[in-house]
Amino acid sequence: MPISPDFTSILSKDWEINFTQCAPNGYLKYTELCNLLQLTAAAHSEIGGISFSDMQEFNQAWVLSRMRVEIIDLPKWRDTVTVKTWINSLENSRSVRALEMYVNGKKIVGSETFWAVFNTEKRRPETLALPYEHFELYPDTKATVETFSKINITHEKEMLFERTVCLSDLDIVNHANNVKYFEWCLDLVDEKLILNQQIESFEMNFLKELSLKDKVSIHENINEDNTIFSITKEDKTSFALQLNWK
Repeated sequence: MPISPDFTSILSKDWEINFTQCAPNGYLKYTELCNLLQLTAAAHSEIGGISFSDMQEFNQAWVLSRMRVEIIDLPKWRDTVTVKTWINSLENSRSVRALEMYVNGKKIVGSETFWAVFNTEKRRPETLALPYEHFELYPDTKATVETFSKINITHEKEMLFERTVCLSDLDIVNHANNVKYFEWCLDLVDEKLILNQQIESFEMNFLKELSLKDKVSIHENINEDNTIFSITKEDKTSFALQLNWK
């Protein structure tokens, strides 16, 4: 699609929280929070002419590599949230995008995300084939207090669970969707911590893609202030998650 006449380098988009997105406590699920952030990023790329459809002409897609989310509050059922997004950096095959979520003008979530251009046939990163110079960049306007980092997974850990990637785990890029990794790990956390909104922030590192029928193991390391999960396939790490507790 061509660049929309409504294109702006900073996008704000409203979403109404519906009951299917909420946990039993009536508040937005952490996985659905990630989905809304990514849907807003996708909407911005759509009007800016670098969407999935545009990129598929060159067998390319954006894939998420790292994500940090800092949470002040979670929205609840029937809230209308405004998600604001802009790009910090965009060069060759990599981009850093900032996102913020507001309710009634109050910021409740900040996120920093790192994206890579991925060739969906060759299954490897490559330089973006589309023009992007029309995007104004905001390198100094940050959405989070801390930047994303490389999660330390070298510590002792316990193997908690094994599973096989199934069809419902796959997305349009034909690999396990990034939010699925997050969901698998959260399902192994004490539900009281989730329902009482004890997550202050979390980070995710996406290291290797997983495909249909891949067999994976989920590992956990519990510390005083955080819990670290890793997902491995044949002893190679595909994903790491760090949950930072209040």
